[in-house]
Amino acid sequence: MDSYSSDAAPAQAAALASNTRSLMGKLRRQLREHSNHATLTQSQISVVLLLEKSGATVSELARAEHMRAQSMSPIVASLIKAGFVAGTPDEVDGRKTVLALTEAGRGWLETGRSARQDWLSHRIEERLTAAERAKFAHALDLLTRLVED
Repeated sequence: MDSYSSDAAPAQAAALASNTRSLMGKLRRQLREHSNHATLTQSQISVVLLLEKSGATVSELARAEHMRAQSMSPIVASLIKAGFVAGTPDEVDGRKTVLALTEAGRGWLETGRSARQDWLSHRIEERLTAAERAKFAHALDLLTRLVED
């Protein structure tokens, strides 16, 4: 390897990082546009995604989102009103309420994921040739390597 290549590596890596970040932002916006996310705020979406994994109290959700419980309460209340979240008394401490997604909440998540998957699948099929899809698969392998721990 010559000295030019090794000197250019940091600049090339910086340019690739910038382009990747920008492209991922555009992709994220387009995926959001082709889903049902417009029906909820970003804070509400974060809570729904947290509750998808397991039940939690308002305080636990607030800690996970780095906010006060008082600020989390209206977010949770709006999700309860929408029918996406329900609360039950904690089995150990009945004073606490454990929140969980309802079937409507899970359905909302699945509908959004399905819409995004369909849009992206069709986009790949329509816009990329077979050879380009193979290159794309290779690029995804490389991106996967970047984010693996």
